[in-house]
Amino acid sequence: MGVYAILGIATVLVVIAVLIAWFISIYNRFFSLRNSAESTLGQIRVAMKKRLDMIDQLLGAVKSYAAFERDTMEKITHMRSAVGSASAKDMRDLDDEAKSILGRVYAVAESYPDLKTSTVVKDLTNSIAELENEIARQRYTYNNIAQEYNTMRETIPSNIVGGLLNLSKMDYLELGELNVPEVRF
Repeated sequence: MGVYAILGIATVLVVIAVLIAWFISIYNRFFSLRNSAESTLGQIRVAMKKRLDMIDQLLGAVKSYAAFERDTMEKITHMRSAVGSASAKDMRDLDDEAKSILGRVYAVAESYPDLKTSTVVKDLTNSIAELENEIARQRYTYNNIAQEYNTMRETIPSNIVGGLLNLSKMDYLELGELNVPEVRF
């Protein structure tokens, strides 16, 4: 075997090694982003469950002042269990429903001056507001990760790896704003 043949084989092997390293690098980046997104969704799920727990507690505090349907309590219990397995798309519906219930609770609290001054109601209301901010921060993080993942999936050369792996587009997490009456204490 001549020198040129050995150099040719070595060049082909180096090119193959570089292509394999490139493929592995992009592959690892895709799955790193996917894992980061899943982790962030997990943090959002935890915050949403906490919010539902606090809404449930707030309903308990408000219950003596206004008759809330048993249906509302059952909805919260159902929503709490559904959050754990909700996709980014499903979380929008759960979030809208939770905010609707919370809006009704705040409206009732606004109607009863004694209730508005309750320490329990104030504390729960403040805690829910903090959780809303946490959910918004985590949603921002998740959407940034989804954007980077989707951009990699659609741009050259990483779209080649994404196509070979049949990776699908990552959904953005779109949660509505909480529009409730302002409760002043």
